[in-house]
Order: sequence, then structure tokens, then C-alpha cells
Amino acid sequence: QPQSGIRSSSWCSKTKSFIADPSRGYLASGAIIVLFGNKMHALIAAVFALLFVGEQCFAWVASPPSTITPHFTRVSVVCRISSIFGGGSDNEMPSLPKDVKEAVKKCREATQEALQKQKSRMDIEFPVGTKFNVERLPKKKNTQKKQPPTQADLQRSDRELARIFVDMFQPVGGDQIAVVFNDVDAADEAKKKWKDDSTAKSRILSLDRRKSDQKKKKTVTKKKGFAAKLAQEMADGGNTGETTSGPFHLPDNTEVAMFVAPGPKELIIVEKICQQAGMETLIVLLNARTSLIEQWNTEEAAQLFQHEFETVFHLAAAPQDVAPNCLLYRAYPGKWTMARKPAVGAPLTILSSDERPNSVQCKDVFEGLEISQVEKKVEGALEGVASWFS
Repeated sequence: QPQSGIRSSSWCSKTKSFIADPSRGYLASGAIIVLFGNKMHALIAAVFALLFVGEQCFAWVASPPSTITPHFTRVSVVCRISSIFGGGSDNEMPSLPKDVKEAVKKCREATQEALQKQKSRMDIEFPVGTKFNVERLPKKKNTQKKQPPTQADLQRSDRELARIFVDMFQPVGGDQIAVVFNDVDAADEAKKKWKDDSTAKSRILSLDRRKSDQKKKKTVTKKKGFAAKLAQEMADGGNTGETTSGPFHLPDNTEVAMFVAPGPKELIIVEKICQQAGMETLIVLLNARTSLIEQWNTEEAAQLFQHEFETVFHLAAAPQDVAPNCLLYRAYPGKWTMARKPAVGAPLTILSSDERPNSVQCKDVFEGLEISQVEKKVEGALEGVASWFS
């Protein structure tokens, strides 16, 4: 049965379902057709699908119409998207990823699981400044001392994470995927980086309605008439269908909307978008870091971002004032894990909980650890969780 807020379909369709290819990290496809008119036929179809398709997804619907429609309707978007991915792994004890590559793999598996459960509000968070190595960068000279990440490094990390998710959802169709950045300049940079990339097809938008710095430079300083100004406005937003004035809104055919690193100001707009789009549209927060927001504007906003959005993947620092050199990890539908990075070796799990541990719990667990004075001197201050997995 679909969850509350997600309507079931009453039509029959030729379903092209996609499954994950773990050896390549991309998506393979296989077509299956399930046609029936009652529950007994549905059961038979399910048995044959399991026998012949194996791990591939299969979908069935009831009461087929007289004609078969070759496309999906808007009424079961999350159900449709869930059929793109294969089933996830069985419940296992939580184990932390050893590097960025494995972290991305676990994130993808968690996303698959969430889609199978028809979750249409997802929260994804990676360590600040994680190097996904999606974009090619010029080689830098080796320096003995690690430099803190710059603003450009942080923006690149967020953009690379968005790029990974765009690739993940390509079977949905690029014109139905919206990638929303906070400002126009960040959106323009993504358009530049992803240009002519067949695996990055999407509609790149921005919450900020102002013109980018690049477009400002191209603007002619001489006075223009009304017709010329109108033509200029149409040209600025004509490439993507995005206008540069008025409140932000998603394109009508959007099935997947990804908001990249939205802050408290941007989350106010995201809240309105959630209300407008409804549960039929999958909305994903990428590095929103909502746990750092101490006070929400309204109770409705707190309810939405703290409870309705499912933490599908979380790998970030624990409260460092009470648990230095510790991190929190969760991959849906697994438990929350608190781990500590020793001076040498991989992070060690020190707590496992069904609920996200708060600051008090993190403090109690950390204070109960036996840490030698040698380790404390070697570790020093936290250099950055992202560096543990790079």
C-alpha cells in the first residue's frame, strides 16, 4: 500500500524498469510487461516476475483500461521513480564507509531503499568539503601542511554531489529533473561544467532571481526603450525557461527537485515549494545541514525539516564541543552510528542508536571513552571529517 499522500494508479502500462549495475556504478535497463485484471492474476504475475526477472524491479497496477498508455502519469511519481532502482540489501549492522567511493556507494543504496519505501522527502549530507573527484582539477604542488578548504572548494564539493545525484536519476528524464542552486552564479557554473555531458541532463535553476555577474558584465550601459528591456529579460531567461523576476517556482513537469546546500533563508522557499509540489514530487536536500539550525521560523517548518524529511544518508561531524574527533553516520534504513577517529586507522564505532543522538548523549558516550594522553596530543584539533575519507 502506498504511504499517505501518495495516490495509487489505476491504469496499466508498459513499464520500463531500471536496475543498478554495481560493477559500473551506472544504470542498466530491462523491460517487463505485467498485465492483469484481478488479484489472482496479479499474484501469478508477481511469481513469474520473481522467477524470471530475479532482482529486477517489477510493477503492477489494477483494472487496466481498454488501451495501454505508453507513458506514466503524474499521480504516482515516487512509485515510478522507485521502479528505476533495484531492491536494496538486507538489514545489516551499520558499518562506516572506508573512503569517499564507498560512501557514495552506500548513499546510493540508501537512496534506493528510501525510494522503495516511497519516501518523497530526502535529506542527504556529506562532510564539509568532501572531494568526490567528479570534476577534473589541475594538479597542485605537494605541501606538507594541509590547507583549509576555500569557498571555491566548498562550492565544488556541493556541485559534485549534485552531479552524482543527477547521474543517478537520469532515467527519469533530464527535462523532469530540477537542480536548484542558491544563486545564479552557482547555477551558471554548473551549466558550464555540465555542458554537453549526456549523463548530466537536467534543468539547472537558482533560487536567487537576480542576474549573474557574467550577465551584468554583458549588459549595455546605454539607455534602452521598453521593448529592448523586455527583449533583454526574455533573452536572459530564455535558455532554460527560467525567468529572473517574481517568486521562484519549479517547472510544471518536475518529478525530481534537488536543492543544493540551501541555508536557512533558502529553506523558507523550499518549504513553500514542498507545499506547492505536493508529495508526488520527489524533493532532495543536498548538504542542507539542517541539524545546525537551532531555531526555526515556524512550528510547521520545524516539523517539515526535522521529521517529514527522512535522513537517507548522513556522514558529518558530531558536536565537536562535546565529542571532538567524532562523527555521526546513518544510511537508511539503518541505525545512527557515532564513531571516533583515532590517531591511526579507520573511525571506530562507539555508539549505535535507532534515533539520532543529541549533544548530551554524544557527550556522555565520549566522556566514557578511555583515551590515552598520547592520542590526545597527536590528534589535536579536528582538521575536517572529509579528510578522513579522502
